[in-house]
Amino acid sequence: MTAPHDERHAKGKLVVLMVTAFMDMVGILMVNPLMPFYAKDMHETGVMARVLSSIGMGGEGAVVSLLVATFAIVQLVSAPQWGRVSDRFGRRPAMMIGLGGSALAYLVFAYAPTLDWLFLSRIVQGAGGGTVGVIQAYVADSTKPEDRAKALGWLSAATNAGVALGPVIGGGAMHFLGKSGPGLAAALMSCITMLFAFHYLTESHDAVAAKAAGKTVRKSSEAVRRVISHGAEPSSRLIWIYAITMGSFQAMTTTLALFLSWRFGVTATTIGFFFTYIGIISVITRALILGKMVDRFGEARLSRLGMVLLACGLGGMTLAWNVPTLAIAVALVPLGTAFTFPCVTGLLSRVVASHERGLYMGVQQTFGGIARVGGPLYFGWAYDHLGHRVPFLTAAVVVLLTIGLGLDMESYGKTEETAAAS
Repeated sequence: MTAPHDERHAKGKLVVLMVTAFMDMVGILMVNPLMPFYAKDMHETGVMARVLSSIGMGGEGAVVSLLVATFAIVQLVSAPQWGRVSDRFGRRPAMMIGLGGSALAYLVFAYAPTLDWLFLSRIVQGAGGGTVGVIQAYVADSTKPEDRAKALGWLSAATNAGVALGPVIGGGAMHFLGKSGPGLAAALMSCITMLFAFHYLTESHDAVAAKAAGKTVRKSSEAVRRVISHGAEPSSRLIWIYAITMGSFQAMTTTLALFLSWRFGVTATTIGFFFTYIGIISVITRALILGKMVDRFGEARLSRLGMVLLACGLGGMTLAWNVPTLAIAVALVPLGTAFTFPCVTGLLSRVVASHERGLYMGVQQTFGGIARVGGPLYFGWAYDHLGHRVPFLTAAVVVLLTIGLGLDMESYGKTEETAAAS
């Protein structure tokens, strides 16, 4: 039985992680919504602008898309590397370096004179953003196996709260401090977050003990290849579930505004209400409902229920005949993702060896990142060429088919860990 002191210590560490994730996300969202406007002003400046113009990619829209893609690609490439670093040297050093990189990226953003510097800021920020898997591994290290899914849900609820607050602070910084204000405010926030984490966050992974026990961490490229070549392993299946459902979820974020405009006449001034509605449901579900559902159903069953809800929500939006029925269908999507993603990640923390937990959390983020890049490309094309309902219907079918990958996960969730086959 876990001692009360140990439980209080674990809860205290989780609170520190939640505050850290919240503050980090506030900093990110101070800057990210403003990126298109900065790109619009700079899209004809610098060497990068001339290069992109020469290949027909110098327009405002293309530049913004490339900035978004640059961040995503660097993040998905760096995620396994950061996870491996955290396994070899500790979670705390990896997080400190990642936060420091973010602060540097925001400073570059604040004083960027040309498009070249804007791309540099995205590269540095993407590298720092690759520590998402490290934070998830931190949570897994610090909580009991049966509590990990709900703890990861609380963590994501904290980041969603940061998403809501960041743009407001960023806009205020621009109003009072001018164009460089949001970047400077975000850099300051990252520095404050670093100091907070440095002071309150203790190390959760004994890398020295793992090394002394003869445990070695495989290379990031080897772990990625294993997910592809050994798809029947529980860790591989969980990563594929995460990636496929994440990619399918992008059907909504990619084309929802276009679909609602076509089907229900939603405009730029009213679309925000839908995303606020989704965000509120997501935060409430992850913070207040997820834990009770995990206790009742278990992570494996609840992840499958989440996938069913996600599929019903995506498909149901195409069948909605008025706003109330649309609201019901849309609500199923954040419910589904809130039940699916934390549970899948919690199960992954159990089925991989503890000395490679950070690595595999990073690999999961890499596959999820690829889905976040590739999914919107398909769904946007399908919306234009196959029909406005097709992206949502395709995503719903894919999610339902993916349920089969996790049908026997209950047996793997009963133990603390099952080491990945070597």
